Amino acid sequence: MGNFLAKRFKKEFFVSLSMSTLLNFGLPKGSLEDPTIKLFGKAGYHITKGSRSYTPCWDDPDIDGRFVRAQEMSRYVEDGFFDCGLTGRDWVLENDSDVEIVTDLVYSLSSNRISKWVLAVPESAPIQTVSDLKGMTIATELVNVTRAYLAKHNVEAEVEFSWGATEVKVPELVDAIVDLTETGSSLRANKLRIVDVLMETNTVLVANKQSWANPEKKAKIENIGMMLEAALQAEAKVGLKFNLERSKLDEVLQDLPALRKPTISSLSDDSWVALETVIEKKVSREIIPALKRLGAEGIVEFPLNKLVP
Repeated sequence: MGNFLAKRFKKEFFVSLSMSTLLNFGLPKGSLEDPTIKLFGKAGYHITKGSRSYTPCWDDPDIDGRFVRAQEMSRYVEDGFFDCGLTGRDWVLENDSDVEIVTDLVYSLSSNRISKWVLAVPESAPIQTVSDLKGMTIATELVNVTRAYLAKHNVEAEVEFSWGATEVKVPELVDAIVDLTETGSSLRANKLRIVDVLMETNTVLVANKQSWANPEKKAKIENIGMMLEAALQAEAKVGLKFNLERSKLDEVLQDLPALRKPTISSLSDDSWVALETVIEKKVSREIIPALKRLGAEGIVEFPLNKLVP
């Protein structure tokens, strides 16, 4: 009965926060907090923290919400405390949450890449496969997913919850860990070896099923998702424009395949054209010198804020 009353009180509390707004949005607190605020800024939504860090202030009157841990977000969205929120695909699976996954948003504190939950052991350990862990102890934050993984491989082992700093617990406290990694550098630094990958994960925008069935809320959530995707798409690309003699156009397009489907405009001098395109940021350092050698002039690289494919 106590749990029921507590759940009811929490729901009434969250609902009361946004009686006059269209969406109650859950933002992730912790390592994703600052990257999320920055991403929303690029997407056109200005968010500031209120006097207490769990209270965001939006420049959109249709949105209200709170900061909560990503590990808990999918449960709050499923129960209707939030209409939608940002969390990890891993935590949706860990909590077995029945929510609508609106879109994938690949970003984190340190990079924009897919992360992996891996089974890791000390470099010197004789363990080569998950089967070798029978009867041993594994520490992880991702308890339910790890237990399901072991069951899939018919391995009986003890899985204990880790409150953090999981890498330092082997081999003195546990035999192996299941931990989240992007590059594997932290594991290597702690002399750990990856045995297997349990799953890949990234940030996702999730929605409550009832909210998703509401046309007005669904449209608003889809708009937010599109703008967040556009902001992420733009981070890895730049705009490029330059002038070129018309006679060299075919040569440039043939030699520089990264210049896909550029916009080509005539100049006041018919013997010259202006080209404008979007390229991967990392290839601009090769393309710009090549363009200069091919006779391009007025080369300008400019940042992009949003890119909608």
